Amino acid sequence: MVARAETFGGDILDVRAFCAVVDLGTVTAAAASLRETKGSVSRRLSRLERALDARLLARHPRAVTPTPEGLAFYARAKEGLALFDEAAESARDSHAVPAGHLRVTTSVDFGIEVMPEIVASFRALFPQITVELLNTDGVLDLAANRVDLALRLGGEDGDTGYRASMMATLAIGLYASPAYLERRPAPAGLPDLADYDLILGREKLGPFAKLLSADGRIEPVLLRPAILASDFAAVLRLTLVGAGIGQLPTLVAARSVQSGDLVRVLPGWSSGGGTLRAISLAGRELPARVRLFREHVRGALASRLAVEMAPR
Repeated sequence: MVARAETFGGDILDVRAFCAVVDLGTVTAAAASLRETKGSVSRRLSRLERALDARLLARHPRAVTPTPEGLAFYARAKEGLALFDEAAESARDSHAVPAGHLRVTTSVDFGIEVMPEIVASFRALFPQITVELLNTDGVLDLAANRVDLALRLGGEDGDTGYRASMMATLAIGLYASPAYLERRPAPAGLPDLADYDLILGREKLGPFAKLLSADGRIEPVLLRPAILASDFAAVLRLTLVGAGIGQLPTLVAARSVQSGDLVRVLPGWSSGGGTLRAISLAGRELPARVRLFREHVRGALASRLAVEMAPR
């Protein structure tokens, strides 16, 4: 049976005091360097020797010298303190310097249709930050999966373990390709939708959808899908190839609308898509890379929505 190595249970400040004494040769000089009293440093040395159960210093009237055990410990301790100081400096810098690795999770359709250009433009601005994008419709535990930021509809802002920041209010509209509209002119009103091939996504749970107009009217409409897809990414692809009129979040459709590959149908009507929030762990200041990415996403989403809603 292999014996388990014992871990150090002492105070790192005691280790610093020991290294200072070895470096400077006297307890008095070490105390002045550490801005402590001579008695305080002497107590640190004694406490460290008790914690290690080893004699590290030989005391002389005018100086102290390290024992062989002390020299061996000093060499490793100096190396360990340097690594610790480097790690601490890196942690402090992470709040101000935009660098490091960023893990982000979002839904499959949002990750496929919205995030690629956002990540690319972010990396162009901050090439020293690497990005890992986790596309899943499951809710990942941020701490367990080491996720820095989750982009989700809703959010756990009511949970004390998370903080949530609103990114955008989503709406779901109706879209068709120009090729489909060449074959079948766009519907003139909501009742006409019953005569069209509708492509609906997973959010369509029943035969009715409440469509909200710009003036606040609410009208329930019977929507019978010709094609029902598991996610909005599939709805978008089917709509682009002219399979029918797709019901899509405005953010997912925005780029295709801008390029002219999709046209908004019945633009005065949409259904609520919820609030997109950026979720992060609470209880600590966000590193610079996370703050910068969150604000970059917010700005990019606002630009997309402005393009999609612009009159044509």
